[in-house]
Amino acid sequence: MKSIKYFIQFMIISILFLIFKILGLRYASYFSGKIISFVGPFFRSKVLIKSNILKAHPNLSRDQVKNISKKMWNNYGRILAEYIFIKDFRNSKLRNNLEVKGQEILDMIKKENEPVIFVSGHFNNFELMAMQIEKSGINLAAIYRPLNNKFLNFIMEKIRKQYICKNQIKKGISGTKELLSFFKKKTSIALMIDQRVSQGIKSNFFKHEALTTTIPAQFVKKFKCKIVPIYIERVKDINFKLTIHEPIVYSDNESIESITLNLNGILEKLILKNPDQWIWSHNRWK
Repeated sequence: MKSIKYFIQFMIISILFLIFKILGLRYASYFSGKIISFVGPFFRSKVLIKSNILKAHPNLSRDQVKNISKKMWNNYGRILAEYIFIKDFRNSKLRNNLEVKGQEILDMIKKENEPVIFVSGHFNNFELMAMQIEKSGINLAAIYRPLNNKFLNFIMEKIRKQYICKNQIKKGISGTKELLSFFKKKTSIALMIDQRVSQGIKSNFFKHEALTTTIPAQFVKKFKCKIVPIYIERVKDINFKLTIHEPIVYSDNESIESITLNLNGILEKLILKNPDQWIWSHNRWK
């Protein structure tokens, strides 16, 4: 029964992708945003989204929470349509739609040829971050969570490997071992630190404990590597600004717990910059 459901979803998305391709990036992004703004709330708990937003913004009014939620769904929809145009961002056809602040940092990382850990969250449009890093000539491996829908996952994996980052590593224990292997071969790592994990530590995130990955901290302690926070925001419609922050060097006396807490603090500041451009629909504080 579940396979039938997933196949129907696959067919719907495939048809939408075809329509999006015909419409072109600007109109596809706009209409997909409108569509998901309408149907999205039917598939995710409004109560959960509201609860998550209020954890970070406890003093917001009901209308403000509603506005953030509405804009989040719109961005969600835009990202969906923009997947099939990743190729055009990669081959520079859409280079004027992506402003990069801190490209010199990526160039230096490439020149030094020492692997770093890039950290970020599910901002808008998050797939463009790993794409720009690899496009800059940096050897990169990215952690991803496979979609439950195996039909759709096949398409997404193909897009990611061809146009975003060829070294895609599945989230999990085996994936962590694979990351270690890549890193020892001087391949930098990119991962999202905003997802709930099954194995990690409880660390404060917006003053509430949340299970958080310790992978960046573990790599810092083992290899004394640098951490590079990156952030992407939608400036307007189909235009983005990608910011590469200065590499962070942690001292030897920093613990895994203190590094993880510090990275959560950095993530909080990035989220608060554009709260409607972060995905609030997952159960981060479960």
